[in-house]
Amino acid sequence: MKERFLVLVVLALGMVVASCAPAPTPCPPCPACPPCPTPPPEVPLTDLGGREIIVAVENAYPPFNMLDEEGKGIGYDYDLFEELCKRANCKPVFKEFAWEGMFEACQAGEFDISMDGITLTLERSKIVTYSDPIIEYGMVLMVRADEEEIKDTETLIAATDKLLGTQLGTTNEKKCLELVGEERTKSFDDFPTAVSAMLAGDVDCIPIDEVAAVGHMKANPGKLKIVGERLTAELLACIMPPDSEIQTAVNAAIDAMWADGTMDALYKKWLVAE
Repeated sequence: MKERFLVLVVLALGMVVASCAPAPTPCPPCPACPPCPTPPPEVPLTDLGGREIIVAVENAYPPFNMLDEEGKGIGYDYDLFEELCKRANCKPVFKEFAWEGMFEACQAGEFDISMDGITLTLERSKIVTYSDPIIEYGMVLMVRADEEEIKDTETLIAATDKLLGTQLGTTNEKKCLELVGEERTKSFDDFPTAVSAMLAGDVDCIPIDEVAAVGHMKANPGKLKIVGERLTAELLACIMPPDSEIQTAVNAAIDAMWADGTMDALYKKWLVAE
């Protein structure tokens, strides 16, 4: 009985002490979160933001790029990139590069883009980025206007005294070696030099891209002609450095130029014989 009474007293005292304890201090309110920063407006991948892009040209490959009598760059490439940059919001800066080493320069990022009548090949695609194809063409045999013996590939191969001219490091050079071998092939630094050699009688035939042949025929009216059928069916495209950040904008501009007839107009202006 006494023990029970003591327990009750202890419980009563505990309740009294607890009731006299100060109330707990409430936690202060949590500070308000700062407003999230406004993200910058997204720039479409097709808009290059007015940046300059370096365009590589040889200025020695008519009708794609060449110099006029006043030393001004003209040709298909100049018109193409001026129009392309209007649509992609960029500024073309044309810079001269030699053909030899152009793919290595592109791979190293020394320029942003080039057209230059470049054929799309699997081997090249391993070191550069290609745009969508721009031109479908074939390689043809170009000879002097007074050439009578060479009429096609068969007569060319049979005429063992006839020499072929070409440009170093091109798919055309590979075709020459395939057709007649190294002994009958003379390679030059560029096609204008090869054409001059043919007009001078140093070589007799030049396997060359059809569109380039048209350019040389325009530059030398009445002196050159195309014989036989197309040797190949190939595609031309622009090249850019690996993983190029401008590829999406370039392809979008090319698609738009096809859609509104601009590509056809450029083709007729520069790549069709008169």
